[in-house]
Amino acid sequence: MRSSTVAKAIRILSGLYAIAIYGFIFLPVVVLVLFSLQATSFPIPPFTGPSLRWYDAVLADTRLTSALVNSLLVAAISSAVAVTLGFLSAWGFARFVLPGSGLLRGLITLPLTVSYLIIGMGLLVLFNWAGVPKSLLAAGIGHVVINLPLCFAIIYSQMGDHQINIERAARDLGAPEWKVLLLITVPVMAPAIFAGFFLSMTFSWDEFVISFLLTRFDTTLPVEIWNLLRSGLNPKTNAVGSLVFAVSIVLVVMFELMLLRRKPA
Repeated sequence: MRSSTVAKAIRILSGLYAIAIYGFIFLPVVVLVLFSLQATSFPIPPFTGPSLRWYDAVLADTRLTSALVNSLLVAAISSAVAVTLGFLSAWGFARFVLPGSGLLRGLITLPLTVSYLIIGMGLLVLFNWAGVPKSLLAAGIGHVVINLPLCFAIIYSQMGDHQINIERAARDLGAPEWKVLLLITVPVMAPAIFAGFFLSMTFSWDEFVISFLLTRFDTTLPVEIWNLLRSGLNPKTNAVGSLVFAVSIVLVVMFELMLLRRKPA
């Protein structure tokens, strides 16, 4: 009887602990979305809504919509470049014996352990020395630098020995190496490739530090949100933040779906 009471108490405490943890994580997001629907000009209680007034204001603001398009373009293009380079690097390390491969793999994944601020400052100094102006292109290169190691790690972890046998069979049937790569390896690795792409888009979409350091006139959405916040909180910034959160959630869900579609060997 006593043990069942203790077990019940533990279950209750575990449930309360889980509620507290999830509340701590998601309560700020709930408040952000809630007050983005505030009808008045002040994002403070009591709640007066719901209203899409501030979402209409965001969509009517040309600077915000331009920044939104810039963010989508930078995220999509930089993620495509990062996942392509990451796939080719993973394929090379998995299929060929290279001298010092362990050290080289460590160097590729090293940016995962370095602060984005340090990477951004380093790129800023490098671009100034090379005469590359601040622009969306410079920010896109920075996003490739931080996302390539992630794509490499995801794809390399999924390259198993069973794929070597399929590739060897294709070569024995006369397929050239480029056909083996495009028609065999890429389709087999498609779930990992898409997972790396969508996760890279998630990180690139809401990345601020590198975009702030490497852009000037054409900015991304996180930088534009920061510019809005300098004048104080208002429901428009809440609406923009809610849109950023919604896109991030969609990308993460697509990433999870790609992982679930991967069939075990």
